[in-house]
This record gives sequence, structure tokens and C-alpha cells, in this order.
Amino acid sequence: MQQPLAYRMRPRTLDEVVGQRQLVGEGKIIRRMVEAKMLSSMILYGPPGTGKTSIASAIAGSTRYAFRMLNAATDTKKDLQIVAEEAKMSGTVILLLDEVHRLDKTKQDFLLPHLESGKIIMIGATTENPYITINPAIRSRTQIFEVFPLQEADILQAIDQALHDKERGLGEFPVTLAEDARLHLSRATNGDLRSALNGLELAVKSTPPQEDGAIQLTRAIIEECVQRKALTHDKDGDAHYDVISAFQKSIRGSDVDAALHYLGRLVEAGDLAIICRRLMVIGYEDVGLANPNAASRTVNAVLAAERLGLPEARIPLAQVVVDLCLSPKSNSAHVALDKAIADIRNGKAGDVPNHLRDAHYKGAAELNRGIGYQYPHDFDQAWVKQQYLPDKLKDKHYYQPKMTGKYEQALAMRYQQLQEWKKHK
Repeated sequence: MQQPLAYRMRPRTLDEVVGQRQLVGEGKIIRRMVEAKMLSSMILYGPPGTGKTSIASAIAGSTRYAFRMLNAATDTKKDLQIVAEEAKMSGTVILLLDEVHRLDKTKQDFLLPHLESGKIIMIGATTENPYITINPAIRSRTQIFEVFPLQEADILQAIDQALHDKERGLGEFPVTLAEDARLHLSRATNGDLRSALNGLELAVKSTPPQEDGAIQLTRAIIEECVQRKALTHDKDGDAHYDVISAFQKSIRGSDVDAALHYLGRLVEAGDLAIICRRLMVIGYEDVGLANPNAASRTVNAVLAAERLGLPEARIPLAQVVVDLCLSPKSNSAHVALDKAIADIRNGKAGDVPNHLRDAHYKGAAELNRGIGYQYPHDFDQAWVKQQYLPDKLKDKHYYQPKMTGKYEQALAMRYQQLQEWKKHK
């Protein structure tokens, strides 16, 4: 049986890796390790279909080391022993260990000395946060790199490569892929390249050719093969982004009916990941300090939606959309931060005042570090007048409170009180 298209199109060198340029691009960490022949074990973590296995395969191809693949959950200690024996006989082996977070203690204890010696270079792959789920003994012997969902341009590039590659791809098939179908394929899988390529292969091999022999792939065919409907009939392919934009702007504008309409479109398109991410942003960007509990409720609703999956996910999503729509709004916190970042980027940072500098090392006092710092908890109201900003910014004010919610009204009163104390105490 022929391997799936996504498997056949795995990159053979780093130059063939699609996306993840922050790791494999020119001058980036994994490329440097390969070019310097200084590979070390690593853990790649991120969503499915984002290139973890592809990076491991490309590293092996670029270094000419043997490449083996195991699963920490299903493969046994004996399987690890076979890899270790191969490493002893033939030199270094690159081991892609999928679901590395499920490595039990017996397998871990066997693997550790081989990682120490460098005979086995482990590339662990996981969708779980390794700082939480990976045993410290393994974590301390690896470098941890995060991979991200691929961008639309990355998936379009991979689709085009697969359609033209006659050796590993679909180049032998006379395929005509309509542009709106191509765009939908790049967007509907939410950055999961494996799903996009396997959906494309299913479409090609299950669509009868026309009388002239050509295989015409329409958007309707792609929708069926990836099981995601397009948002609207939009020949320019902008509807996807237009609906997401209208969704956030409707919530920001407190129009609950419009927001539910656009939520319905996104639910029908199956874009759960996009909905969840956008709601998290809205909770903090648009509601913010006017109602911080709404942001917390948004996080809980998103967790519930992700666990439930569609169609049931629509229930907590609808609830939180109504909540965010009808909540008071404030963007004061992130606007204040953006002003501070703008000063920093324009060279207006300045030195940290000496009395705030770290004094927890020998010789700090001789450098005047930490001298004169007053501990606020030693004073009434847990406050004492002292300078915190650098000298060149000491009179700068970034935060401008809004009076749109009871919580921020209380913060504004406290802020004003502190300003008065600074003037008169």
C-alpha cells in the first residue's frame, strides 16, 4: 500500500522544510547545529501537522545519520535497545520519539546514558507543554523548541510542490486546482499541513477525470475532502479574514446579534481554533480592565470548547460571546504598554536606578547596587515615595484609566490617590 502524500513529501534536507524559519532558516539554531555538526538532543512541541517529524527527517537527511522513529507510548524498551545497538555498531542514530511526554521511567532510565554519550540524538515530539509534562531528567538533557501552526503562504507552497513533484507527489496526475479551492485548502486546516496534503490527495484520487483527462478540483470537492466548508462564496478569497474581522469588531462594538451571526459563520466553517484564539484576544484587548472577570470566563469557555469539540463547543462559545458583547470595554492596559514599548524602541529606556538594582551578590554594595531601597511593606498603606522609572523617564505617565467599568473605576481612584501622594508626601 502506498504511503500517504504527507508522508511521501517529508523533507529530505533542511532546505525542503516548509515553515518554521525561526528554527531552520539561514542563521537559525537548528541550521547552525547541523552545519557545525554539533547536534544535540531536542524536544519539538506544538500542534499536530506543523512539522515536528519533518524537521527530524530533514536533520537526518542533512547529516546522513541513520534515522529511526518510535512512539514513547506504544513502543517498548526492547525497541529502544535495538536502536541503541545500531548506534553502537554504526555510529550516531537520530531517533524521533513521538509522544515523548509519555516516556515511562523504565524507558527513560535506559535512554539517558545514550543521550549523555551522544550515540543517540533524540528528537522528541509532543503536542504537550514540555515544561509541564516532560520529566526534568530528560528536559535537562535536551534543548526545547516550539513549533507554530504554518502560515497560509507555507501551506500554499507545500500544495504547489506536491502537485508538481512527479517522484513523490501528484505530478503524474493532470490536476487543475481552482484558485478558490487552493485558498480554502490552505486555510481550512488551520495550519495543519498533514491534513491539507492528505485532503488534497483524497480529492485528486477520488475525482473522476473530465473527457479531456483533466482532474478538475473545485472548492466544493476540497470542502468535502477536508470536511470544512468555506465561509462564503468569495472569488477573491478574502471572506475568511473578513468574517474574523467582523466578529471581533462586532463584539468590540457591543452588537450581540451581529457577533452571534459571525460566530455562526465560523462555527459552520468548523474554525474552532480560530474562534477560540480570537475570543481570548478580545477578552484582554477589548474588555480588559473594565471587566477582568470576563477574560477569566473566556479562558474557561475556550477550555471547555476545545475539550468538547464541535458541535457542542458552540454552547460555551455562544455564552461567552454574549458576555463579552454586553460587557463594558477598556483597552487602557495594552495601550499603556504599547506607549512604553514605543519609548523603548525609540531609545528612551535609560538606566535602572541604582536603588532598584539586584543586590544579591558579593560586591554589589561596593557598586552602590540596591543601596537606599525602601521596602514598601514596612510603611503604612504598603507605599513609600521613591523613584522607580529611569531618570530620563521619571515624570512619564503611560496608563490612562477609563471609567467604563466598576473595576477600572476603582483602579482609577487608586491611581489618582498614588499620584497625589507622590506630589505631597
